[in-house]
Amino acid sequence: MQTVKLNNGIEMPLLGFGVFQMTDAAECERAVIDAIDTGYRLIDTAASYQNETQVGNALKQTGIARNELFVTTKLWLQDTHYEGAKAQFERSLNRLQLDYVDLYLIHQPYGDVHGAWRAMEELQQTGKIRAIGVSNFHPDRLADLIAFNKVAPAVNQIEVNPFNQQLHAVPWNQSRGIQPEAWAPFAEGKNGLFQHPLLTAIGQKYGKSVGQVVLRWIFQRDIVSLAKTVRKERMEENINILDFELSTEDMLQITAIDTATSAFFSHRDPARVEWLAGRKLDV
Repeated sequence: MQTVKLNNGIEMPLLGFGVFQMTDAAECERAVIDAIDTGYRLIDTAASYQNETQVGNALKQTGIARNELFVTTKLWLQDTHYEGAKAQFERSLNRLQLDYVDLYLIHQPYGDVHGAWRAMEELQQTGKIRAIGVSNFHPDRLADLIAFNKVAPAVNQIEVNPFNQQLHAVPWNQSRGIQPEAWAPFAEGKNGLFQHPLLTAIGQKYGKSVGQVVLRWIFQRDIVSLAKTVRKERMEENINILDFELSTEDMLQITAIDTATSAFFSHRDPARVEWLAGRKLDV
């Protein structure tokens, strides 16, 4: 598995497996086991997904050495402050049945992110977290976080797909040494992504699926991707993107698809912020 070196020197796999919306316990465990068997080493969960226990169970069953895995989880909004971050992290670690996580992210850019960040800096110093980062942060929020704290985020996990390419945010993150990571690389199939004429044509040229084209496009932009599926044959397809390379023309043509609009919602929409802030979970 190819990796990228984060700003604190640790290596992170460029291809990852996510478990968002995997609410069936048995299915989630099986999917993680299958993903690791397929070759994935980056497993991404979150307190708010409410499947950390299942991920932890699966990791124990694989028999893979802990230092070969890269496990990410995230701090949910209701505890985004100093004391809350420390307490929720310990609960996540217990559910995962691990001694440490490789990456811990602030899931949403709201609440007392500075207090939570200081807690995460301290947890990193204890060795319980190898790298700290954020999710869904626009560049202005990142600039604020960097300006008033000692440690810069190692990763920013954001929506990146052909319809929302983050053509400004990705280079900005990279210029500050922050590794972009793409959630929803397939936009969950919205806007007819898997039938898109251009992506289909490019796939036919290389004998690859639309999904493989999208993941290769993300890979060539030096972005970590998180593909999500419960079907092992799809996992095998999604990880098999290292045997071809998109041309410069292909990359430019895909750029033309961009709408610069989320396939889901804006993190700057006041109604969405209110909804997220009110979402209290047992985490």
